[in-house]
Amino acid sequence: MQILHRANETHEWWREAVIYQIYPRSFASSGGPIGDLGGITSRLGYIKQLGADAIWLSPFYRSPQKDAGYDVADYRSVDPMFGDNHAAEAMIEKAHLLDLKVIVDLVPNHTSDQHAWFQAALAGGKDAPERAHYWFRDGKGEGGNEPPNDWLSVFGGPAWTRVKDRADAPGSPWENDDSWYLHLFDSSQPDLNWTDPAVHEEFNSILRYWLDRGADGFRVDVAHGLAKDPELPDWQYHWDMVSGGSEVPENVPAPPQWNRPEVHEIYREWRGVLNDYGQPALVAEAWLGDPKDMKLYVRRDEMSQAFNFDFLISPFEEAAYRKVIAESLAEMDAVGAPTTWVLSNHDVVRAASRFGLSTMGKGPNGIRAWEEQPDAALGARRALAAHALQAALPGSLYIYQGEELSLPEHTSLPDEVRQDPTFFRTNGAEAGRDGCRVPLPWLAEHPSFGFSPDGSSWLPQPHEWTELAMDRQALDPNSSLNFFKKMYQLRKVVGLGSAELLEADGPGLHYVSRAQGRDPLHIVTAFDEPVELPAGARVVLASSEVTQAGGEKAEGYVPANSTVWYVVDRQGL
Repeated sequence: MQILHRANETHEWWREAVIYQIYPRSFASSGGPIGDLGGITSRLGYIKQLGADAIWLSPFYRSPQKDAGYDVADYRSVDPMFGDNHAAEAMIEKAHLLDLKVIVDLVPNHTSDQHAWFQAALAGGKDAPERAHYWFRDGKGEGGNEPPNDWLSVFGGPAWTRVKDRADAPGSPWENDDSWYLHLFDSSQPDLNWTDPAVHEEFNSILRYWLDRGADGFRVDVAHGLAKDPELPDWQYHWDMVSGGSEVPENVPAPPQWNRPEVHEIYREWRGVLNDYGQPALVAEAWLGDPKDMKLYVRRDEMSQAFNFDFLISPFEEAAYRKVIAESLAEMDAVGAPTTWVLSNHDVVRAASRFGLSTMGKGPNGIRAWEEQPDAALGARRALAAHALQAALPGSLYIYQGEELSLPEHTSLPDEVRQDPTFFRTNGAEAGRDGCRVPLPWLAEHPSFGFSPDGSSWLPQPHEWTELAMDRQALDPNSSLNFFKKMYQLRKVVGLGSAELLEADGPGLHYVSRAQGRDPLHIVTAFDEPVELPAGARVVLASSEVTQAGGEKAEGYVPANSTVWYVVDRQGL
């Protein structure tokens, strides 16, 4: 037996929290086709009843929405499509009344090109002081016609745009400006230059602004990307969302624009701000080439948590899960930080579909009707088993809206409704992320499944979601929704103590959680073949019905692609 983790000795609220991710435009609408803060506020009771401890909201700031709000024009103002600042404060207040913490998204790597700073940098020409906030540079080659280096955008294509080539250049003060600016994402998202002290001052102020309004923490977008090598050397490789540099050859030098040590100075500075407000959480979204680098973000004077993308991109296989669970706990325990467990988010194909593909892992960047279609039943079964596995692991648990309903990816969206910039920057080579961002189904018999009062929805929902709608599942004791409710309730009852991984002497993954004052909880996940339960095992949670054994020495079998929680003695449960 291998000791994976010893019980927590500190009890910050975020260490073992269930955190529910809300994608605002797709959660619930109080009127119109776009989800909004009023819709979120009206459904917070649902999240509390599910068993979550906190919510994390993707950006709701003022934005031209070129990248679904991750292109921020004003960090202190709510975009009118979502409501206003009073609506944000009301939402936070209602969440707190329900004892839900609120984590808001922070986007510090880049702004929108409509941000006041960038607009001033364009209008003021090459001598504009605002250009120091960004990465403006002269081009290479004859007449400066080539970009300053060969960096690639995460969304596809070059990471540089020449000012005079912008669509808004003709007739503007910058129509003849041959300077280039850096954007590691879309051309409408210029990267901030964190060597500029004014950028530091501005974000310290933004942190305080939302903390003063009740925010309980921040999820930091592209946390690994803020610092760049000021020499801007060439580095021609593509850095993937979520999986980072996993496809970069081993003999290539470290990327000059990702995961540089200078980012940690920024987060130590932020920790000093947050310490004035008690225990706010600071959560890193960092796509790293080496998983061992993750612990550097969560040292005691930096961030609270970092998303465990290695777990997210793991295939549903025993060896992969055994490795990532053991390594994740070891790395985080080394710096006293909790491990996070996440299976889906707004950037990847939903787990219920990803696990139904012939090749699992991170999966493709969206799925279209003419591409391989997931095995829906197999994917949903595996996803439920993976949720039951991660819910018993020590640390913090993230759930993306709709996972509790076992929602699959929308794989038949027509191209004309797509909005993800990835689709356009790759000229349609990649479908993009719209399929995992489709508005939720609340009411089976209502237009747009009750997403909005007038029956409108910014993306069409698949008809197959009728049976998965929240109201139908709420009435079905065997539904995915009610399974999640039971699972999260049990999670709180049994507690998360030490974790011991049993050596494999047969199929499946088996570990034991030992919380003080509780009977040991056994967690068994079966993959491609069933796993026998020992005599005396009493099942307290099963993602699939346990089959009865034929002999006298076993209680039954965990079916293939399933997870079971059991105790030998239920006393204390």
